[in-house]
Amino acid sequence: MRPSSVQKREAALAAAERQFLATGYESVTMDSIAGESGIAKQTLYSHFGSKRALFLELVTAKTVAASEHVLAEDGVRIEPGCDPRAVLGEVLRAQLATVLDPSILGLRRLVIGEATRSPELAAALYEHGPRRAITSLAAILRALADLAILRVPDPELAATHLNWLVMGEPVNRAMLLGDEAARLSGAEVERHVEAALDTFLPSVLGPTAPHRRTDR
Repeated sequence: MRPSSVQKREAALAAAERQFLATGYESVTMDSIAGESGIAKQTLYSHFGSKRALFLELVTAKTVAASEHVLAEDGVRIEPGCDPRAVLGEVLRAQLATVLDPSILGLRRLVIGEATRSPELAAALYEHGPRRAITSLAAILRALADLAILRVPDPELAATHLNWLVMGEPVNRAMLLGDEAARLSGAEVERHVEAALDTFLPSVLGPTAPHRRTDR
């Protein structure tokens, strides 16, 4: 894609995101996106095909970008003798902070509202968001188990439990009570993740694994 086409696509997605989050899916039109982005409506249709396809592209791009920021495989160092609390805590703190970002929460609410009419939107968000997070956590747990640091017979199931032990209450509160309820300070995120690990780690620690905690 030519640089000018990439710029137009990014401008259209930025305008669409602002409008969808500000007024909801139904009230946004291709005309309004064209007007804000300065891109001809015909060009918008040539890039995306329809408003729904544009929304799908936006949801996918935002969710993939958020996941890559947190879960890039080369960003997690797992070595013999490493502290599983430190390894998991770093990933989980970043994941929780990212999921509670107002723009991600806003898109999630919009996708849920459109799930009946457009299940492909919900599928894209699930696959690139929660599903990707659990798969990446499972890979970390499997690597820790291979080094005999943790005992994890079923990494996928353990990752699912750990993911929702951390995400469940904050995400439910944010989704139902709004962005103000989602605001957690860095210290609050730290305490929440540490408490989740306090619950999770005793059941999976290997015989020689360190069990260090940060004083809170």
